[in-house]
Amino acid sequence: MSELYNKASSANRTHIGLFGRMNAGKSTLLNALTSQEVSIVSDRAGTTTDVVKKPMEIHGIGACTFLDTAGIDDSGELGALRVKAAEKAAAQVDLAVMVFGSVDDSLEKRWVEDFRSRKVPVVGVLGHADKLGREAAWERASKQEKNLRIPVIPFGKTWDGSPSEIRKALVEAAAGTASKQTITGDLVKAGDSVILVMPQDPQAPEGRLIQPEVQTIRELLDKHCMVHCTAFEELPDLMAALKNRPDLVITDSQIFREVHDLLPEGVRLTSFSVLFAGFKGDMRFFADSAKKIPELTADSRVLIAECCTHAPMEEDIGRIKIPRLLRKVAGETLTVDVKAGTDFPEDAAEYDLIIQCGSCMFNRRYVMSRVEQAKAQGVPMTNYGLAIAQLTGILDEVTLP
Repeated sequence: MSELYNKASSANRTHIGLFGRMNAGKSTLLNALTSQEVSIVSDRAGTTTDVVKKPMEIHGIGACTFLDTAGIDDSGELGALRVKAAEKAAAQVDLAVMVFGSVDDSLEKRWVEDFRSRKVPVVGVLGHADKLGREAAWERASKQEKNLRIPVIPFGKTWDGSPSEIRKALVEAAAGTASKQTITGDLVKAGDSVILVMPQDPQAPEGRLIQPEVQTIRELLDKHCMVHCTAFEELPDLMAALKNRPDLVITDSQIFREVHDLLPEGVRLTSFSVLFAGFKGDMRFFADSAKKIPELTADSRVLIAECCTHAPMEEDIGRIKIPRLLRKVAGETLTVDVKAGTDFPEDAAEYDLIIQCGSCMFNRRYVMSRVEQAKAQGVPMTNYGLAIAQLTGILDEVTLP
């Protein structure tokens, strides 16, 4: 279980992106910050193609993931794809590092302004500053600070102290950016009894729990709740064995209706996916959008947005179960498209509804970038748990965080 947890928990790390022109020194900087040869360094432009990710710990920030991107000035057909990949990475970062390499800062300024509009802190780094000399480098960095209104630190590969100075600037910039969101919000308090109904369907890794279950259990334990984990089949026996009714029941969304029908009246019910709707996205927008599902028709188009890429299995929730439920409501000719990973359309206006998965593999910043895009393009957007609750007729009875 720990292997899966460590892999998936990257979604909960602070994402720090390195951006700049080709040969600005981004990869050299990443190697210096991590004290490892993470990225290939070359004088040849365009050495970095795909986004390179490196997890590490920074005292004052905690667990973080660096994203080393291709040059934002790349050109040509392939270069345009590399820039597009950098733009997708920009949507994920909680903190941006803009590495300056040329005298003309106009392109970097546009990127900085975009980050600023999305309230993403930016730290500037003057790459290859050792080629200018310390006095000239600091003079140029000072001018860039005034022009762009961000801290700018000269970086020299051979200069002692440069990485530590930059890490210090990152800590200062990151202060206050940590999300205050929690999975269960104010739904529970110390001493509450919580039942987790956790069926293991064919998509679950054998012998392991899935990420939302692991995170939720850990948070409930940290809140000093009494946690009871069970499969659906044993839920009636567990309920009978408890001296008092549970304060909250959390279930897998795929059996929302079945669990709902087994619980006594008055027992609060939610799902892992619903909790993650609030933890990673905009709960109110998702809930309001779910209520628009009855308006879908046979001519409507729905986008299923998955975070992780996986080989579809029998009764896959996003590709089989939800589309089947949707077509029962809207008609068999309803169009349902599935996009996985970061393959999300730039123009989603062709869709009548977007249904996002629980987003356990994405950080909140990236999910919210999709939410803002959907809002701007006038497209309702919900998530798996809320959609299933609406489609099974229990949305109004589900407890929302």
